[in-house]
Amino acid sequence: MASRRVAVIGAGASGLCALKCCLDEGLAPTCFEKSGDIGGLWRFEEHAEDGRASIYRSVIINTSKEMMCFSDFPIPEDFPNYMHNSKIMEYFRMYARRFDLLRHIRFRTSVCRVAKRPDFAATGQWEVVTESEGKQEAAVFDAVLVCTGHHTEAHLPLSNFPGLEKFEGWYLHSRDYKNPQSFLGKRVAVVGTGNSGIDIAVELSNTAKQVFLSTKRGTWVLHRVADGGYPFDFSYISRFLQLLQSLLPLSASSFVMERKVNARFDHALYGLQPRHRIFEQHPTINDDLPNRIISGRVRVKPNIQEFTETSAIFEDGTRENIDAVVFATGYSFSFPFLEGCVKVVENQIPLYKFMFPVDLEKPTLAFIGLIQPLGAIMPISELQCRWATRVFKGLHDLPPSADMLADIEQSREKMAKRYVKSQRHTIQVDYIPYMDELACQVGVKPNLLTLFLTDPKLALEVAFGPCTPYQYRLRGPGEWEGAREAILTQRQRVVRPLQTRVMDRHVRPSSVSHICKVFFSLGLIVAAVIYVSLSP
Repeated sequence: MASRRVAVIGAGASGLCALKCCLDEGLAPTCFEKSGDIGGLWRFEEHAEDGRASIYRSVIINTSKEMMCFSDFPIPEDFPNYMHNSKIMEYFRMYARRFDLLRHIRFRTSVCRVAKRPDFAATGQWEVVTESEGKQEAAVFDAVLVCTGHHTEAHLPLSNFPGLEKFEGWYLHSRDYKNPQSFLGKRVAVVGTGNSGIDIAVELSNTAKQVFLSTKRGTWVLHRVADGGYPFDFSYISRFLQLLQSLLPLSASSFVMERKVNARFDHALYGLQPRHRIFEQHPTINDDLPNRIISGRVRVKPNIQEFTETSAIFEDGTRENIDAVVFATGYSFSFPFLEGCVKVVENQIPLYKFMFPVDLEKPTLAFIGLIQPLGAIMPISELQCRWATRVFKGLHDLPPSADMLADIEQSREKMAKRYVKSQRHTIQVDYIPYMDELACQVGVKPNLLTLFLTDPKLALEVAFGPCTPYQYRLRGPGEWEGAREAILTQRQRVVRPLQTRVMDRHVRPSSVSHICKVFFSLGLIVAAVIYVSLSP
């Protein structure tokens, strides 16, 4: 019997792991990539391209390498913990070579239309129309994976800024920002305090005469470097801390984290503190902003009320002369090539587990990476693909439509209750709970009780260490024999790129220190027992 054919749309991070997962399951994938190379969002180009995500030259990822890697392909230990976009591309090319993915990609090929075949109710097949070099071609596929992401269409609400039409300076969306050179000596307003807005404001402050950072509601700013110098996500995204957070009221967890970030710099003192709590927003991450504010290079301002020919008037009545404006106002997403299969309204789309449309007769269409996690997106995309490909093969069934709709509504209500209302907060997921949901579907969630009984050393690292992607390769379909070793050596890979200067550390441990370690170990064992008994 011939392998089932799968169309993969997009060759970014999600598209690459979609190809690999299809091959792992014996499917026959063909990936259609509009541009001439892999990488999607993470491939820098001098000019923004229509229909493709765009980044600026200096972009560094906000998730550390051990937390963001694909689960059976660790990032080399000498790579920095937080990688520049060029290093991410290097990793993607290594991944594509290792698993021979490039031969399955058709570059410079746009997808024009994806439509159900007339016999879809029986076969679940799709007709995919593509265009390359001015010629259109139609082909039939048994399933489709949409891997186009959600950073392609700039959300630019110009109607919210009266007077902009008479502004004599220039403005652009952060999607079109590439480097600070054209802003030399200028007075620049940056609108928006998400990750792009703050990154751009910080970078411009080294070149521009003055930067004004305009925020509608303020923001909490996390940092990449945690206590002791380890990556923040590596230190705080763990199963044990997730369990503690689930046992505490959200207000208590927010209080603890707010105390922590305010210890670094007082958000109220710096004009950034919002009315909402820290876990009611998608995290903004930047290590340099407080330094830029305290040196006066960045001045925090409220929302812009209106523009004049040469200035911006803010909601507090202050006026500043402005030469240029960068709107870091986020993105919208849509899927014009899908004929009536999905409907996006204000960045909301009814998908079961953020993946599957609920009203298809056959579950042969899935969206990959259409989420915004409090954590790394690459491992989530990969686990989504592992589930989707097994659904395509008929190895897993989806619940009835009514149950899926109820799940979607429950997720939507939960999101609306927790997060500040914003287009930014329609596809939010918490990293470990969502990964575990997917893992339960695939049958790869780590069994902590079994691990504590059979491999306590590994169990302690899984329960109390960072929840790295390798955990989802310890058992079940797609089990990887290198997963245990990858988990037990993950701290070495964090430390390695930091140890660029050899230092003598001949400190003799005291007996007090040893006794403390013994008691600490006993405490860990007790906590582990409690964890296992309480965890679902």
